[in-house]
Amino acid sequence: MDSTLRTAYLLQVHKNPNQVNGFIHQLISEEQADIYIHIDKKSDDKLKQSIVKSPNVTVLNTCVNCEWGDISQVDATILLLRKMLDSKKKYDFVCLRSGQDLLVKGSFKDFLLDNKNKIFMTFRRMEKESLGFMQIKWPKMTRKRYTTAHPIRIYRRTLLSLYRRGINMYPNTNHWPKEYSFYKGSQWFTIPYETAKYMIEFLDENKWYYQFFENTLVPDESFFHTLIMNSPYKNDVINNNLMFFKWGETLSERNSPQDLTSDDIALIENSNQYFARKFDENIDKSVIEYFCHKVQFERSHKASLQEIGK
Repeated sequence: MDSTLRTAYLLQVHKNPNQVNGFIHQLISEEQADIYIHIDKKSDDKLKQSIVKSPNVTVLNTCVNCEWGDISQVDATILLLRKMLDSKKKYDFVCLRSGQDLLVKGSFKDFLLDNKNKIFMTFRRMEKESLGFMQIKWPKMTRKRYTTAHPIRIYRRTLLSLYRRGINMYPNTNHWPKEYSFYKGSQWFTIPYETAKYMIEFLDENKWYYQFFENTLVPDESFFHTLIMNSPYKNDVINNNLMFFKWGETLSERNSPQDLTSDDIALIENSNQYFARKFDENIDKSVIEYFCHKVQFERSHKASLQEIGK
């Protein structure tokens, strides 16, 4: 098997540079990999100088202020995709991840070699009761994260409830083709280079698409999914983004991945996923060190076996 495979990792980063650097080292030691990094504008000055310097690492000079539920999350991903394409380097895969992720299992490169041309992302078709996320032109104040029974959170639920009853207080009047269906999932993906190129070319040629999503709610969980699932590449999609999450159970946490600790190691390993999120060195540094060492050991062991087999 030809082991030459180049991957572009796109990272959206907003804190913990030492932790991010540990993730970067995991990725570039996989060989034939480059990293493109977008730093949240709120954190840019503090983080940019702390990111590891490497010919395989590019930190974007242009950055946006990323906010939950807002189109800014999509904007950051588009900036990363454009920077990667502008490099004129040819990759096999493009993998979007966060600075709070880690590789938790080795041999990701081998997995991609066995799955060339496949798209890995989670998705589900949005049914009528959930289309309010798309069909409502959400006021700016509603496109923010509220983790308690905040009046705006209650207001959001009221707007959705009215929409399901046939009353749309703020209709999204932007153009949308009737033949297009909506899809939703986690924002993280691993896609072939040609799919990434197709997405940017599509956006350049179809301005209406971005305009439709500009004031929707949580567009990062539907923007690229809907584009891909209405494209010629839809049959290449595998409903798995190769990422382990641990979801919260309380009102304030149930829609958010929880910080992972050493107590979660067995859960993470039993998931058989290649990545996990989210980690925070200020919550539990030892679990980060565990997986950094684990992946390094697995790669060293594999290299030793290959050397013995020569």
